[in-house]
Amino acid sequence: MARTLSILLFLWLTFNVSAENTIDKAPPLKDIFYGESLFYAFQGKHFDAISKLDAELGQFYALDNPSLDPFNQQINHAEFSVGSFELAYRMHQRAGRAIKAILESSLSQQIRNEAAYRLAKIYYQKNQPINALDILEKIQGEMADDLKIDEAYLRAQVYISTGKFSDAIELLNSIKDQDKYEGFILYNLSMAYLLNGEEMKAIISLDEAGKISSSDRGVLAIKDKANLTLANRMLENGSPKIAKQYFSRIRLHGPFANRALLGAGWANASMKNFRKALVPWKMLQEREVTNETVQESMLAVAYAYGQLNYYGQAALNYARAMDSFGNEIDHLQTSIKIVREGKFLRAVLDKKGESDKNWLHNLRNLPETPETRYILSLMASNDFQQSLQNYRDLAELRIRLSYWLATLDVYVELIAIRRQYYEPLLPVVEKKFKKLDARIRLRMSQRDRLDQRLKSLVISRRPDYLATGEERGIKDKLGKIELYLSSNPQYYTDEVRTRIARLKGVLHWQVSEAYHQRLTRAYKQMQQLDVYIKKLDETYRSFVRTRQAATQSYEGYDIPIRQLKTRIQANQVKVNGLMARQGRLIEAMAVNELERRRNLLEEYQIKARFALAESYDRATKKQQQAEEQEIRQKVQQEKALQQSDKEQSDQKANEAVQ
Repeated sequence: MARTLSILLFLWLTFNVSAENTIDKAPPLKDIFYGESLFYAFQGKHFDAISKLDAELGQFYALDNPSLDPFNQQINHAEFSVGSFELAYRMHQRAGRAIKAILESSLSQQIRNEAAYRLAKIYYQKNQPINALDILEKIQGEMADDLKIDEAYLRAQVYISTGKFSDAIELLNSIKDQDKYEGFILYNLSMAYLLNGEEMKAIISLDEAGKISSSDRGVLAIKDKANLTLANRMLENGSPKIAKQYFSRIRLHGPFANRALLGAGWANASMKNFRKALVPWKMLQEREVTNETVQESMLAVAYAYGQLNYYGQAALNYARAMDSFGNEIDHLQTSIKIVREGKFLRAVLDKKGESDKNWLHNLRNLPETPETRYILSLMASNDFQQSLQNYRDLAELRIRLSYWLATLDVYVELIAIRRQYYEPLLPVVEKKFKKLDARIRLRMSQRDRLDQRLKSLVISRRPDYLATGEERGIKDKLGKIELYLSSNPQYYTDEVRTRIARLKGVLHWQVSEAYHQRLTRAYKQMQQLDVYIKKLDETYRSFVRTRQAATQSYEGYDIPIRQLKTRIQANQVKVNGLMARQGRLIEAMAVNELERRRNLLEEYQIKARFALAESYDRATKKQQQAEEQEIRQKVQQEKALQQSDKEQSDQKANEAVQ
């Protein structure tokens, strides 16, 4: 089915797609096997694309005359595609070698510039900006129109990574109005300004990036990030009122929403407005409890209540936070145990991941998998994703190796069946072929003699060579008559001699007169004979090839198959070892992240415990103070009553005296 689809794709690209619409502006396809590799590449199956194209290139370079192969018309683009496929498959070293070979070739400068761009991108992705800069410096002349902005943006990123902030600023300003990297250019420009010590320009650029209007999710995310960066900067600089404005620009359901809510609360808290700080913090408190900012907000809410002197509410929130942290620590312990038992890696290799783009996020819904929501930030990182994809690729390669090893046994069985079929037939065919071969060789030698004789007639005129059979018969009869007459001279009169001479003259004139016509006709007949000879030769060669193919279909395969089995088994051992190492690395990354989260929660738990005790103390002191105040009020009231009674008694005594 895949082969049929690849053929259809090849035909469609050949007749319906122009050069501008194919991958990297490829010319119209001429080779169906190259089309098959593109077919797999379009589906993201880069391993299949690389293996198909490598096999095609190997066969192409093994040909005696590769220029006659249709693949020759696309060999340059195919070599370029190998590097592209390997780069997409994260084979950076091989991709770098392939692209570097193009860079050092005699191809057009534009193709070499594109190769330099791709190689520099590889180095930058591998965190080697100095090497990337060296390659970018080799670009000369104009880049292709569709890569000009890409190359400028990559160059600016490399400049920032290598400390050339002024050059990066100049370059980013020159492409600031381009829509292709909307938002990203402004954000990188602000970072370049910031690293170059130009803080005011950085703030202006961040503010401009934070006001971009777009519906693209990536642009909206960088917009939120710019506002968050700017808000945090203002908060650090002691301007919480301004920071609040930037926090308010961030979407409530974007990737930076939680951090924005937390920051908005701290901005209000910095202004001693704890009632307003409670609004975003309580909003954040209702979100996913495993998020770090949500966990921090639990402590922040209790802290705000404490600052508002609501010590009872503060104590309740601290207690609630402690319970939540304790539950999450237990979950984390279970998750660490599950990861170490290998269940996480088994879930990673689940076939559902091939059809579900959100398979990694949905792992937490499976009962036998760890709580992956604790490591969502880790899983979103490039290093973890690369490691995880490498592990899945190794697992896929292990399956393929097992399949290939089983397939070789099928080939052995197929070869045995062919041997059983052909071995009884070939001796009979060979016997008949030898007889036919002898006859063909005889006819070919006769044809060659005729050809040599005709060529000699062009140089030396020999009319008798072109005499007809009847004319040769007449000549032979005249010779016999002369021989008879020489033995019987009594019959060899002058009249007979004259008649014989006249007949010879007529015969000679007839042959000589028709010489050129007969020579022309002989050449035409030789040409017709060559047509039949050519067909005979083609049939002969076809039979020879068929006979060789029949023989070669079951002979000479034993040693190569054994060698392939040995190689596959050795590679299986290697892949299993690499998978074990990669699996341990992934598990270590996951466990380290889970332990980090556990340690953080334990710190939060300790803080909450001390804060809870402090809140109880303050609440107790407040209650004691209230009770003391109440007692003091009662004492004062009693004293006042006693004083009043005394005054009344004194007044009555005075009245009595009077």
